[in-house]
Order: sequence, then structure tokens, then C-alpha cells
Amino acid sequence: MGEVEPGPAGPLEPPEPPEAPASRRPGGIRVLKRNMKRNGSRNCLNRRSRFGSRERDWLREDVRRGCVYLCGADSATATASASASASSDLHLVLCTVETPASEICAGEGRESLYLQLHGDLVRRLEPTERPLQIVYDYLSRLGFDDPVRIQEEATDPDLGCMLRFYGEKPCQMDHLDRILLSGIYNVRKGKTQLHKWAERLVVLCGTCLIVSSVKDCQTGKMHILPLVGGKVEEVKRRQHSLAFSSAGAQAQTYHVSFETLAECQRWQRQASKVVSQRISTVDLSCYSLEEVPEHLFYSQDITYLNLRHNFMQLERPGGLDTLYRFSQLKGLNLSHNKLGLFPVLLCEISTLTELNLSCNGIHDLPSQIGSLLNLQTLCLDGNFLTTLPEELGNLQQLSSLGISFNNFSQIPEVYEKLSMLDKVVMAGNRLEVLKLGVLSRMSHIRHVDFRMNHLKTVVTENLEGNKYITHMDLRDNQLSDLDLSSLCSLEQLHCERNQLRELTLSGFSLRTLYASSNRLTAVNVYPVPSQLTSLELSRNLLECVPDWACEAKKMEILDVSYNLLTEVPLSLRYLNASANSLESLPSAGTGEESLSALQLLYLTNNLLTDQCVPVLVGHPHLRILHLANNQLQTFPASKLNKLEQLEELNLSGNKLKTIPTTIANCKRLHTLVAHSNNISIFPEILQLPQIQFVDLSCNDLTEILIPEALPATLQDLDLTGNTNLVLEHKTLDTFSHITTLKIDQKPLPTTDATLTSTFWSHGLAEMAGQRNKLCVSALAVDNFAEGVGAVYGMFDGDRNEELPRLLQCTMADVLLEEVQQSTNDTVFMANTFLVSHRKLGMAGQKLGSSALLCYIRPDTADPTSSFSLTVANVGTCQAVLCRSGKPVPLSKVFSLEQDPEEAQRVKDQKAIITEDNKVNGVTCCTRMLGCTYLYPWILPKPHISATPLTIQDELLILGNKALWEHLSYTEAVDAVRHVQDPLAAAKKLCTLAQSYGCQDNVGAMVVYLNIGEEGCTCEMNGLTLPGPVGFASTTVLKDPPKPTTPSSSSGIASEFGSEMSTSEVSSEVGSTASDEHNTVGLDAGLLPRPERRCSLHPTPTSALFQRQPSCATFSSNQSDNGLDSDDDQPVEGVITNGSKVEVEVDIHCCRGRDLENSPTLRENSPTPCPEEHARGSFFGIRRQNSVNSGILVPGSKDRMELQKSPSTSCLYGKKLSNGSIVPLEDSLNLIEVATEAPKKKTGYFAAPTQLEPEDQFVVPRDLEEEVKEQMKQHQESRPEPEPHEEDRTELPEEFDTAL
Repeated sequence: MGEVEPGPAGPLEPPEPPEAPASRRPGGIRVLKRNMKRNGSRNCLNRRSRFGSRERDWLREDVRRGCVYLCGADSATATASASASASSDLHLVLCTVETPASEICAGEGRESLYLQLHGDLVRRLEPTERPLQIVYDYLSRLGFDDPVRIQEEATDPDLGCMLRFYGEKPCQMDHLDRILLSGIYNVRKGKTQLHKWAERLVVLCGTCLIVSSVKDCQTGKMHILPLVGGKVEEVKRRQHSLAFSSAGAQAQTYHVSFETLAECQRWQRQASKVVSQRISTVDLSCYSLEEVPEHLFYSQDITYLNLRHNFMQLERPGGLDTLYRFSQLKGLNLSHNKLGLFPVLLCEISTLTELNLSCNGIHDLPSQIGSLLNLQTLCLDGNFLTTLPEELGNLQQLSSLGISFNNFSQIPEVYEKLSMLDKVVMAGNRLEVLKLGVLSRMSHIRHVDFRMNHLKTVVTENLEGNKYITHMDLRDNQLSDLDLSSLCSLEQLHCERNQLRELTLSGFSLRTLYASSNRLTAVNVYPVPSQLTSLELSRNLLECVPDWACEAKKMEILDVSYNLLTEVPLSLRYLNASANSLESLPSAGTGEESLSALQLLYLTNNLLTDQCVPVLVGHPHLRILHLANNQLQTFPASKLNKLEQLEELNLSGNKLKTIPTTIANCKRLHTLVAHSNNISIFPEILQLPQIQFVDLSCNDLTEILIPEALPATLQDLDLTGNTNLVLEHKTLDTFSHITTLKIDQKPLPTTDATLTSTFWSHGLAEMAGQRNKLCVSALAVDNFAEGVGAVYGMFDGDRNEELPRLLQCTMADVLLEEVQQSTNDTVFMANTFLVSHRKLGMAGQKLGSSALLCYIRPDTADPTSSFSLTVANVGTCQAVLCRSGKPVPLSKVFSLEQDPEEAQRVKDQKAIITEDNKVNGVTCCTRMLGCTYLYPWILPKPHISATPLTIQDELLILGNKALWEHLSYTEAVDAVRHVQDPLAAAKKLCTLAQSYGCQDNVGAMVVYLNIGEEGCTCEMNGLTLPGPVGFASTTVLKDPPKPTTPSSSSGIASEFGSEMSTSEVSSEVGSTASDEHNTVGLDAGLLPRPERRCSLHPTPTSALFQRQPSCATFSSNQSDNGLDSDDDQPVEGVITNGSKVEVEVDIHCCRGRDLENSPTLRENSPTPCPEEHARGSFFGIRRQNSVNSGILVPGSKDRMELQKSPSTSCLYGKKLSNGSIVPLEDSLNLIEVATEAPKKKTGYFAAPTQLEPEDQFVVPRDLEEEVKEQMKQHQESRPEPEPHEEDRTELPEEFDTAL
């Protein structure tokens, strides 16, 4: 970056604001003091005052400029209760990316600056480090790309939850207590009262209590009392006193008297932890230490010292060079200290038996490490090592060596000398070839771990077999063929997620085999593995179960789901054969019923018929039976009667009409899932003593016969989707004690103004599985952003439910804000995720969540498409679009198992990936919202895809990790594309996942799309429009959608918050024109109206007249209390005498081309859909004294032309101040213009009227004749109404408009 030219006021000084002058600081840094108020619930800082305009102007001049917030040390030590009421001053330092920390320190009078990441560790900044550049780099790595947006985000104080600067080193009180407790107290030595009380300096540090003279505390005599194994007790005879005693026969005791009870409890709490230890262990991890506390060296009995996650330095006084002073030290943990070099002086601590130097950026080991002859465990994971020194072979007692996630390309030869080692743990390195001959020379090696390398081939150098290796882990490599037949002692093999086509093993000792998620067509094991107990071959291409597997007599667990099998054996304890092509089951032999050990049977999604049911009788010990999505039509009562041990039964997705009454004999049954059948009679399950979960949704139930008392164990009853089911109040009262009761809501009464978009509808299903809480949340907004779009989302918190709930409540609002700032879908979707990540605050520091967001909006870029779908996601939630019956994945799975690029990125940044494929043992996701303490391994930057929706798009499926782990894209689409109800479709997906063995939270949302001509709501497609005497005619739809929004009195789609009163609404926009208001006052027979168009067929734009200002008068209905009321419906033919509201408006008239094409208004004109009133037709009004001479001229305006007007350009894509949504289509409503008129204190507003007595709208001369001709045609074509006496009354000048 270039240099900033110094000016007279310094390079970093903006012009002085007159309201808040600030003193000039050395180095040209400008410092502002702003009052900042702490949020007690989130412990984040929120701005009470903003930047001055001059400061902002100074920032906008150069994106390299910015600000740094400096917090005081008290802001970290203050308690939550105190912070809620107290406020702390925050220094706002304006600087550039080139300003070093030393310059800011000089201007602030500080010695150093400190940086805290994610509310966790605090490190001292080097003088040459540049704070603002650190902030900008951090935001850039999170995912922000625009420099201007980065500058804007850096000025947000909420960023302090992720990154915060301090002028003094903060330290929490409990941290200080754990490191060191000290104070001057009255002390008495011994248990007897022979000694007198004296004032002494008392220190509790490490494992010792130190008592010394107050004056000569550094040079005088010190009394050191070891506390490990001792005791601490309260002294009853003296208030607030404790007695500290050491262990052993010659134990000493010191009595210490404290001033307050709180202080006494602090000392007792910390001392109790020390005395309870059996080994002298001191844990100082995660304390941001730069040096070892001096008082800790008095604890010479320390044997294990934990300094993990600190900032220990090599050459600093009190640093690692002083650790040799601990004469009895055996265990030392220095992981995650960013040392960069191996501390050579550690090699002088000859007593060490355990040393952990993981994640320190070490590139090589010194030869002096060979002097640690007593070392037994050495952990060097997460460094940059490529070789090991030969001197390491001197450590003959070394029994554990960890070198995972380094840069080794081959097995180090030093392993051959380390005879005490029995494991080679090299996961996450760079091995490409595995030479079995090298392992054969290491007769002491039993376990081999080569996970997450780059293995492509396995080389067998000789015919001699390896008789030593018993366990091998080759997961997540690139192997295509694997022959390990030479490993005759192999007991367990993991080779999941490779590209294996064929696998060959020795069966002499084989006990467990895990080979799922490959491309296996053949698995060869010889001889027959007589010791085999578990075999997992799911998600392969097997057409039959291997013969040797059927002959393995001890095998109990077989998982062959997601293959191409037509036959399976049943002589097992656990069998999962879901998602195959099974048509029948093998029958048990005569007399074998009692010998069958089958307890868990999963046969979901096969081709099984009623003929398989008698076979199940031969397995009376079945506890879990899943037969969902097969072709069952009946389940004989006599057969079910014999399965008395059943605990879980899933029969959903079949064609059953009844559940046998003999289910009452299954006394152990706790779960029954039978949705999506044709069941008409409620089964007799409410008498089962252990029943907990019942799902009978999407059936044909009509009534429920309930017993006098329901079982107390019943927790969840789902009856949704039974359209003919009517529950009486008495039945509902009986079900009131059930934790979760799901029934269909009665449809709200529909009106012409409540018709919603027929382009999409959704159904949601969430199931907790075997967990006691649901950590999945969903977002569904069918009418979003002025009612012309939709938003759907899925959030999975894995083990926490807080973050999914937060994202569910806030993410749609963030998206709405970002949409108003940018029209680029990639930009606003990315910023939505990043801002939501920041808004999680302290909750997002330790917790995380996967997130998926789908946004449907009108497509302005592609004229051939009516809507576009933008999808963004982080984590494992995914969205799949069904197009012409084929799945189209729209999201990316950010997990270590499914994204090699992300896995490599995490490995390059030296994260530790545990054996269960989790980053630092926390999560399998590499990108997610929250978990900021795992930065930079876990990032919130989403994957974004945009797809124009076409007539071929049928539906959209959203699901969490558990759903897609058990369902393929094709299977999910095929399972639901012919299901009529989206709710039933979503439930079917969840049930499928559970039937395949999913025991975790599972969530699915199905969005049915109707983007084609079937979803058109134009007038040409049969929808009726209002007649000339009102809106008496009804709307007829083939399949009327369920109402989702209540009727509104506004002609535009409006959303009013519940906290806003009607008077407040009136004060914002005045009285609104209503769809339901009477239009007789306008003499509707003279109102020409353009043909109503939908989003698929927009009205073509045309040129415009010059705008002429005039005045219009509105009348609003009022309730008895004087407020606007949506409940007071106008009576047809009656003119409401409401209050006048005069508004100065701009009238837009259209050219004659549109007038010529406008259809004449007929007597029985159809009723318009609500989208029409919110969309492109607006009217020019010409009003004269005679009622019958008024005319409403239709017009349209190009959107780009309209945005040039300062009074209307701000309306597009934004909410009005009262919460109303302005549609995005080309429109101009008189109500919108009225929002800018002056407001009265009474809640109504009036603009000054024109001076002309006749409020006429001026028609340009060149169109006068054309307008007159149009008026004449309309008057001639209007039928003469029958005269009535009551209709002869002359109407007043004010009128209700229905624009």
C-alpha cells in the first residue's frame, strides 16, 4: 500500500467536528471517546452514539482508513450483572492499515496493546504489528470481499465478540484465583493457641501455601506448606477463618483469618481443589500466560504441568528456559503455544516421561532430544515435520509417538529402532504409496493409522506374510484396489470412503470389517472368517451377499443397505438391508423359530409384499422392525400376535387399510409409525402400557375411540393429514397432557383479498429420533420481500438447540436488509451469512450450526424465466431441486468426509482431526456459523448457487445432515415427487431416514413449485375481476390454496407489527385504499381497467405524460373509537362518511397506445387477485363537480424511469416505516406518495390543496381528443341500470378509492 501524504494536521487526522473536538495525539492518530453501553445478555458492546459526519467522510476517502476500538481492562473483568447497569468508555482510534501498534500506544500512553480473539485468549501485540490490518485480514478471511464493506464492518462494535483490542491486559477474576491468590491476613501457626496471631503475606500458588513477612516478603524467611493430600477446614471458633494442613506424619497447620465471607470462600474453593489431588498437578491452560508465575517455582513437588493454549516464549524472563527449575517434573504439556522452534532447554529435564508439543509450528527436532532417556510419550501432531532425527532412536522407553498431521511423505526409518512402540500413527500426512515390506520389518508394530493421506497404491514387496499387524485404518484415501491377504493376523480393517472396486483379505483372524461408501462389486475373504462378528458393506454395488459371509457362524451384525441385493440371510442379530431390490425373505427351517437370534431388522424401501409377513413369524425375538415403503397391503393379525417382543414398528408408506387389533398384545411397543397409508380405523394402541410415539398422519382416519385413561408414557401423537378426522372438544381435552399433539388446523375463512401466490407451497417435518431434544430448526416465509418472493431455511446445531433457534428468528431479517443494499445475489447472500455469524455474539463463540438458506425472487436478469432461486449454505444442510424428475444438487457439503479440498485446507492449517473425523474433536464441518473459537479452521463463508426456475422444476427439498446421510438425491426425489401433500412428502423423507437406521435429529422441508402456466393468475386464465358495482363476484380456483396471511385493508401487500396500533399506521400512510371497499363513489361503470397480469406475464411498459401536481381526497372507514379498523367492512352500495385526507400527489397518465388496448369494463367483471393491487397498474384521476363525469385512466411507468424520482426511488426493495412492504414490480400507488406528505399529530395527514376551485388533472393537448373518445366509448358501452329511488341521491365529492 502506498504512503499517505502528511498534511498540516497529520496524515490520520480528519477535520475536527465542531460538536466533539478531540485533542491531537502523537503520530497523527485521532482518538475519540464514545460512551458505549454493554449488553448484559450478550456481553457485547453496542453503540450509543455514532460517528460524526466528518469522521465518516474522512473514512470514505480511502478504504485503507478505519478505526480501532480500545477497551479497558475492566470491560473484561466486570461481571454480567454489573455490566448491565454500568457503562465503560471506549476509545475510538482512527488510523490506517499502516499504523503500527507502537504508534497507537504512544498516542494512548500505553506500554502495549493486547488482542483478544473470540472472547478467549489475549496476546500482546508486537510493536510492529498493525491493528487495523489485523482486523481487515480477519474480515477478509471470514469471507468479505468488498473493501468498502470490510471498512464498514470494522467500524461495528459488535465485532468485539470475535476480535477486540485492549489497552491493558484483561484477566477475569476466576482466572486470577486459579493462577495465584495473595493477600495480607492475620495468621497463626500450629493447632494449639501457644502461637499468637500475626499479620503475614499469604500466597496460594500451584500446590503450596506460602507465608512470609509483610516487610521482607522477598528477602525474609518464607514458610512453604505443601497442600497436596492435605486438608483445608473451617475454624469454628473464629469467624471467616480457615485451617490449612499438609499431609504426612509431621503435618503442619496454619490458621488464616479473612476479613469477609466471600474472600474466605474463594480461598477455600481453590485450596480444596489442590488438597483433593493425589498427584501434584498444576493446570494453567488457556490463561494467556507469557511466562511462568514466579511463586509457582516454590512448589517443588509439581510432577505434571499443563501450559496448553498460552503464549509462552522461549527467551522471555520467566519463559520456557526456566522450566528446568522443577526438579520432579514428569509431564509437560506445551501444545498450542505457537513456539515455532523446539525448546532445546527442555532436553535438560531428564525426569520427563511425557511431553506434548502439538500445534506449535515446529519444522524439525534437535538432536539433543535423544537425551530424554525416560521419555515414554511424545506428541508432535499438527506441526511441519518432514523427518525425525536418528537420535530419537535412543529413547528405548518411548511407547507412544504421535506425528499425525505433519508433512511426512514416507514412514520414518527410526520406527524400526523404537522397539517399545506398538502403533504407527501418521494420519493426515502426505503418503502416496504404502509399502507393506517396511511394516514387515517392524515386528513390534500392531496398529497402523494412515487416515486422510494421499494413498493410491499398496505395494507388497515379498510373499512373506505379516504376522504382527492386527488393526489397520485406511479411511479417506484414494485407493481403487486393496489386497491385504498377506496380513494373516489382521483383526480389524477400516477402509471407508475410498474408491475401492475389489477388496481381498485374509480371514484367519478377521473380526470386524468396515468398507462402506466405496464401489465394491466383490469382496474376497479366504478362508471363511470364523471369528467375524460385524460386517459393514453399505453404499456399494454388491449384487449378492458374499458366500463366505453367509458361512460366518459368529457374525451378528450385517449392514448391506444401499446395494443391489435380491437375497439376504436372516441368521443374524442385526440386519440392515434397506434400499435394495428384495422381493422375498428366506423362510426359517422347521424347529428354528426358537433358535433365531434376529432382533433388529431394517427392510425399508424394497419390493416386499404380503408374502414376507409369514416369514417374520419365524423370528419371535424381533425388537425393531422397519418395513416402510414397500408394497404391503395387509398385515395378518395372527402373524403380528406372535411378535410379542416388538418395541418399534414402522409400516409407513405402504397400502395398509388397518392395523391388526392383535397389536394390543405387543406390550413392549413404544413406537408405532404408520403414516402415508390408507388406514381408516384408529388402531388399539392407546392401551399399551409403554407406548410413547405414534405417527398416523396422512391416512384416512375419521374418528378415534379413546379409553377412559390414556397411558402416562404417551408423549407424541401425530394425526395431521387426515382430512376427514374431526376431533371433539372432549377428545382434545383428553389429549391435553400429551407433550406433542399434532393435528390439522382449521382453515381460516378465505376472502377475495386473501388469495396467496400459487407458485409454491411447503411442508415441514422434524423428528428428534432417540435424542431427548430437537436441535434442528427451519425457516419458511412464503411471502417475503413485498410478497413477491419466498425464503426457506434449515439450521442444524448438532448438539445445541440455541443457535438454530437464533438463526431461525434473525436470518430472514438480515437477508431483507442485505437485499436492499445489493442486487447481486452472490453479494447479498454471502453478506447475509457473514452478518448473521457476527450477530450470534457470545453464543456463537463456543457453539456452531450448519445453515441453509433458499431465496426465491423475480428474475430480472433472465427474461425467459419468471423466478430465480438462490441457495447458500454452510455445513451439512443441503438443498436439492427436482427438475424433470431428476435431482439437481444446489448446495455443497462442507465436511471433512465429503469435501477433500476443505479437508486439505484444514490439514494445511494444522488442525487436529480426531478418529471420528471431527476438527479438534468438536465438529465434522469445515464451514459453519458460530464456533468462532475454531477460527481459522472453521469459517462462515457460504457456498452460493443461483438457478433460474423453469416450468420443468417440480419441487425443492431441504434437509439436514442426518437426512442426506441416509438418503441419496435420486431416492429422495423419487420418493416424494408423486406425493400430493408437501407435508406428507416431508414426513416420508424423515421416515425413510429413520427406517435406514437414523437415530439422530432429522429434518426435511419439501417446497412444491408451480412456476409453469398452471400457476398463472392472469385474467386470461379464468380468474374473475371485480364488477362495476363492487367486489361482489367471487373468485373460483381449481385448487384454492390455504390462506397464509390475514385480510388486509390495504391495496398493497402489507405487514403490520402487532405492537403498532392502527392510529400509528394511519399516522404513517393515512387511510389506505382497500380491495374490499365499495367503488360506487367512483362511478365504476366509467373506470377503464387494464387486463390483470401475473409475474409470468407482466404488463408491458409504455411512455408517460409529463407529471402534473394536483390534489386527491381520500376517505377512510373508522371504528367507534376513531381508529382505522380492518374489521369494519363497508356495505356494498353504501358510502362511508369517513374523515377526509387531502394528499398532494403526482398524477401519471399513459399514452393512447395503452388506452386503446384497455378492455372496457363489463357489469360482471371478475375479481382481481391481491397481487394485482400490489402490482403495476396505477391510475390517473380526473374529477369534476359532476359525479358521473369522473374517469380513472390506467397507466404504467417504466421502473428505471420511476427510480429517477427522489420521492419514489427509495421505495423499491425497502420497507415503509410502518412495516408495509412495497412490491418490487413496476408500480406507483397513491398511498406510496402519500407516505411522504406532512403528518398531523392526530394520526392523519393532509397536504395543502391547490388554489384552483376545481381539482382537475391536466391532460396534455395532444391527447385531449383521444381521451374524449375513450370516455365516449365507455359511456356508450355501459348498460343502463334499473332506476331506484334510493340510488338517485347525489354522491358527495369525497369517495373511497380502490386503487
